[in-house]
Amino acid sequence: MKSLSEIATPDAPQAIGPYSQAVKYGNLLFVSGQLPLVPETGAMVSDDPAEQLVQCLKNIDAIARAAGASLSEAVKTTIFLTDLRSFPHMNERYAQFFEKPFPARACVEVSGLPKGAKVEIEAVIALE
Repeated sequence: MKSLSEIATPDAPQAIGPYSQAVKYGNLLFVSGQLPLVPETGAMVSDDPAEQLVQCLKNIDAIARAAGASLSEAVKTTIFLTDLRSFPHMNERYAQFFEKPFPARACVEVSGLPKGAKVEIEAVIALE
């Protein structure tokens, strides 16, 4: 049986509840939903959804790097938005972080996110 191990880094926001930043299982890294918090301060990066998306992806990349990978090895992401009208702007920023073949993705509108965030992203990343 494969073992489950926690991945944590000070370069991404600390968990705000009883969960890990990420867990490694076999050759996959499951990154918990990342809020647009600046790791050094714990503050929201801004109120702009596009800037929040960028910070979420930076946080995921920091966690992936702690596991010896990077955001470019994401195989699946899920984006949670509080307003789908921001979807076109999100797509523009999101595309700057990935190349073909793009990771599989889901994007859903939710009624609210922790700490009043407008964006939260979770990811599954392939490890060597």
